[in-house]
Amino acid sequence: MPLNIIFFGPPGAGKGTQAKIIEDKYGLKQLSTGDMLRAEIKAETELGLAAKKVMDRGELVSDQIVIDMIAGRVDSPECAKGVIFDGFPRTEAQALALDAMLKARGQSIDIVMELKVDDGALVARIEKRAKEEGRSDDNVEALKNRLAQYRSYSAEVLPYYNAPREIAVIDGMAPIADVTVQIENILNLGQAA
Repeated sequence: MPLNIIFFGPPGAGKGTQAKIIEDKYGLKQLSTGDMLRAEIKAETELGLAAKKVMDRGELVSDQIVIDMIAGRVDSPECAKGVIFDGFPRTEAQALALDAMLKARGQSIDIVMELKVDDGALVARIEKRAKEEGRSDDNVEALKNRLAQYRSYSAEVLPYYNAPREIAVIDGMAPIADVTVQIENILNLGQAA
């Protein structure tokens, strides 16, 4: 049975870094809506060009675009062991759609984790990432907008997931290896349940 996880956390919290580590170690597939959209942008698809304009303003792309991209990936063989949702869902409607999509496949969300990081550390991380990766959406103004949006959508979506299960809170301020250990401890409990 696939193991499906959701990582919540503000931009720069380390979700992508941790998802990559867990993906390599456990064989789960990271589904980052941001990465999926950036791939579309790099390929200069119609979807990518439209999404770039929205992302450069620090805004969110439409639900339908995101859901369509994710549905296609969940059905692929690379997701047979399960997935790590990173940056999705962002609304209760998306959470409901995700649950329905997984239920139709005999699956569900098994574990929800929230990486907590102080705002000051996020700014430093985003500035570093902008220099290293050259992402056009990594700038302080876009970060402020994305942080406000994260706080808004997490206030809506986290209670939805907290109702049927307890959300695991991860200290995202810890060194990367320590954050990984926190996540692995939760995964081991989740797999034993």
